[in-house]
Amino acid sequence: MRVLLSPSRTPAPHVLMSADAVGGVWQYSLDLAAGLIRQGLAVTVAVLGPAPSEARIAAAQADTGACIRVTGLPLDWTAETPGAVLDAAAALARLAREIGADLVHLHSPAMALADFSVPVAAVCHSCVATWWDAVETGPLPADLAWRHDLTARGCRAADALLAPTRAHALATARVCGLAQPPVVVRNGRAPRSVPQRAAVPVAFTAGRLWDRAKNATALDRLAGRLSVPLRAAGSVGGPNGARVETRHLQLLGRLDDAGIAAELAGRPVFVSLARYEPFGLAALEAAASGCALVLSDRPGFRELWDGAAAFVGADDDAAAAKAVQALLDDPARREAAGAAAADRAARYGVEAMTEGVLGVLHGLLAGGPARLGGAAA
Repeated sequence: MRVLLSPSRTPAPHVLMSADAVGGVWQYSLDLAAGLIRQGLAVTVAVLGPAPSEARIAAAQADTGACIRVTGLPLDWTAETPGAVLDAAAALARLAREIGADLVHLHSPAMALADFSVPVAAVCHSCVATWWDAVETGPLPADLAWRHDLTARGCRAADALLAPTRAHALATARVCGLAQPPVVVRNGRAPRSVPQRAAVPVAFTAGRLWDRAKNATALDRLAGRLSVPLRAAGSVGGPNGARVETRHLQLLGRLDDAGIAAELAGRPVFVSLARYEPFGLAALEAAASGCALVLSDRPGFRELWDGAAAFVGADDDAAAAKAVQALLDDPARREAAGAAAADRAARYGVEAMTEGVLGVLHGLLAGGPARLGGAAA
């Protein structure tokens, strides 16, 4: 394990980490914050966008040891104007100075467009341009084009860029015109302690169902083909006004950690037919619980799960139904597939993620190379 700083330095370095509570970034941020705190750092998590409930905040602070600040600032993909994004970035810079942060770890490169006066690392979790390439056709509409411009500029302003898979790092470099891709530090999840029960004959999916990238319409068609329920955790309406209608999915609404753990304890067959998935924390959680995986054949999923999952076309609900049903009809095959997924999931733990991020932060504090994703010539 790398050590960030020599023991002689006091007090501990303080990291300001931005986050949102809409999707997987929230869990990523909490897991990373806990990992950094275990390594002796202090962490403040600044939440942008819709605020978590007071109960979620209290639980997160108790679980991680981080200080969580709800800012009321907009997300880069929900802000109404470029000025609103730049104002949010400036507000984060003021917060960094207020708390005496030594480093800033941003959940979005667009938020790097301010004078932070300390080293800034930004994570390319996703962006509108790579999303559009995977989900839509034609040029970016004006409302997304200015967001992409801010993201590309932010990539150049940050002192280091990270991405959760090589596939997404390369896609980000391509759309943002970077000379080299972000550093790959794979996401990780801590293993759940909920005891498993006998495998139940159902399929399961989780995610932002309202997001067209998650392809809920194909999941709904798949559900109509199965002889068992396809249980779906997640919201059907998003903070940007997007909404999806379904007929066959067994909708569970948005579940908390305990609710997800309860679903995964029965080791359902986990399905994702996402058209765009830079990493896929839901698939990782399912795999770590011993669930067999049926995934869309996307570059990121292949990179992480090749040899440990069944792959189908994102819109081929017939092939997906065949793959799911084959696992449900053959308990031994399902158990073997779940074991293979769990074995692969062990590679993607919180400690490995923390070590990777620490390596980047250590380089920044030591005056290492800046602007790892600098502009292409």
